[in-house]
Amino acid sequence: MMWVENDLWQKEAIMEFKPKIIQGGMGVGISGWLLARTVSMLGQLGTVSGVIYERVFARMLQMGDPGGHLRRALSHFPFPEHAEIVLKAFFVEGGKSEDTDFKPVSVFTINPPDLLISLTVCANFALVWLAKEGHENLISINWLEKVAMSHVYAITGAMLAGVDYITMGAGIPRQIPGVINAVAEGRTVKYRVPVEGKNIKGHDMSFDPEKFFGGKLPSIEKPGFVPIIASVTLARILIGELPEGSIYGFVVEEPTAGGHNAPPRSKNEDGLKVYGPKDEVDYPKIASCGLPFWIGGSKASPEKLKWALSVGAAGIQAGSIFALCEESGMNPRIRAEIRRLGFGNELIVKTDMRISPTGFPFKVVKLDGTLSEPEVYKARNRICNQGALATLYERPDGTIGYRCPAEPREKFVSIKGGDTSETEGRGCLCNALIKACVYGDEREPPVITLGDDVSFLPALMAHAGSSYSAEDAINYLLGTLKPKPPR
Repeated sequence: MMWVENDLWQKEAIMEFKPKIIQGGMGVGISGWLLARTVSMLGQLGTVSGVIYERVFARMLQMGDPGGHLRRALSHFPFPEHAEIVLKAFFVEGGKSEDTDFKPVSVFTINPPDLLISLTVCANFALVWLAKEGHENLISINWLEKVAMSHVYAITGAMLAGVDYITMGAGIPRQIPGVINAVAEGRTVKYRVPVEGKNIKGHDMSFDPEKFFGGKLPSIEKPGFVPIIASVTLARILIGELPEGSIYGFVVEEPTAGGHNAPPRSKNEDGLKVYGPKDEVDYPKIASCGLPFWIGGSKASPEKLKWALSVGAAGIQAGSIFALCEESGMNPRIRAEIRRLGFGNELIVKTDMRISPTGFPFKVVKLDGTLSEPEVYKARNRICNQGALATLYERPDGTIGYRCPAEPREKFVSIKGGDTSETEGRGCLCNALIKACVYGDEREPPVITLGDDVSFLPALMAHAGSSYSAEDAINYLLGTLKPKPPR
């Protein structure tokens, strides 16, 4: 749905909408447009994951765009010549052959090529457009603050499609309101990316959409901004630093949530960082901030929803329960196996303090054939060909370089000056998360992230081999699920 000037009804709808359930923006391609659209049409807030979606989008086009959904969305892009450039570069009629590798997508740098910019804008536009197609309910999009070089382009694309909310965690997303304002006002969009160096501390990614597209942007309403936080301290920092009205509300994620977690603030008797009392959230203090909030992390049950409401929350954010439903983008074979294990209380999910190149703890499902197995991790050829989690650093000659602790150790240490200790235990989440949906490279092992709690499965499944829908998940959380015959 394209925004129109002075659309007061829609603006009021954004500010007044307080769903009891926010469906989490999970992984790479897991929270796709179909899942988010389904959840929103059922009256809750569906969320698409925009994390490196340009790479998934390019691969979907190369697989022939089954159903024509992506091409249908691109036919509504306001600058059709850029949509045509993207289609010409990546679309394969009938889909590529199985023995043909995916055409590579350029890695983001501080000076991305025009094709990558067009692809990123178009991908995020299409993702939101499809999630909003055919209904008037609201849609959110989620990105990771850490994946920063693409933000100015991805946010522009999502806002061109009329996204209603933006959620973001894995860092402190204090720059997002400024980006939202710039896109809505047709100004040059900037996002400062940190650089590790003595003389260079940051670089401004800058994007002038009107210059790039060669025309004025259509009128765009500002989406609500919902930071993902883990503490009262961060809530107060963001409220104190940002202009009044910049933040619609918060998602408060506890350490049991899937994906990236906030680093622990407690220590055990050996001085090691562990989750403990210092990581417990004081919800009365969160409520005293005066903004709506939703609680995530092992809250996927009707009892936990009632508890969240009782401590002042507007509701819950739930991820895992939707990641395992039929509408999610997770590889169906992997999804079925996780449901089977979870139903039988055999599923193991651990917090891995090392695997993510970001330095943040990351939840990993223990599953055969994935990076969770030491032998699979060791057998993988270390390569960094997606680059989304690379860190910018200052080279000796004063230019900016890119390094990732999950890339080949020799390159990271000897060529790029990184610390060898940083490479231990690091995994390529970019390739592994793409492989968790159905668009990964055959030679890459997947990694599956999920929250600690899957106790909802026996309530939703008749037996270990059955399944459930997003509608079933919502009805369960709201306490309105009716028994259904086994599938």
